[in-house]
Amino acid sequence: MSAPAAPRASGSERPEGRPKAVLFDVGNVIVRWSPRTLYSKLIDDPQELDRFLAEVCPMDWHAQTDVGRRFGEIIDERVALYPQHEPLIRAWWDRWPEMFSGAIPETEAAIEDLHARGVPLHGLTNMSTEAWPMVRAMSPAFGRLDQVVVSAEERVMKPDPAIFHRVCARTGLAPSDMLFVDDILPNIETAARLGFHVHHFTDPAAFRPQLAAVGLL
Repeated sequence: MSAPAAPRASGSERPEGRPKAVLFDVGNVIVRWSPRTLYSKLIDDPQELDRFLAEVCPMDWHAQTDVGRRFGEIIDERVALYPQHEPLIRAWWDRWPEMFSGAIPETEAAIEDLHARGVPLHGLTNMSTEAWPMVRAMSPAFGRLDQVVVSAEERVMKPDPAIFHRVCARTGLAPSDMLFVDDILPNIETAARLGFHVHHFTDPAAFRPQLAAVGLL
């Protein structure tokens, strides 16, 4: 399988040379996460499920926790707006672990092999400080990551370039030293503009060939 081409912003150049470290996103790169995994158990009608996740508990509402707000605060505010949906809204945090459907085996195996080869491994995640300890416990692969930059601790989230600069400061690595792996295209595009090697994670089976293509495995 050929490795997917790295996204490039108009006028940008790919970094020269090969990466020597890997910077991992967490959700849907190391562990699978989707609110639908939980809410499909709670809302039977597919159209009502779509409406609830688009209007009552949309991702831009949830993203407030990724820059430091507490789940309790944003949930209370949403309940005030949609009191008829209070049990469903409160399930967002009360049943948070049910949004996950396990680790991604291909990524876990790659992390172990990269670690065995002495490749520096780091993380960059848009996540709440409340959620991160629970997520970190979901896979031993997280124990292989050295520096993990969590957006809520920084009060800034991807794709803001500022959080990528903080990764470089924490790790002592330049963007061109790192292969950044993420499932969200705007995050990949920002990283590419900043000079990172990038891999848009859409197919777990394509990840190891990409690592081989850049000389990391």
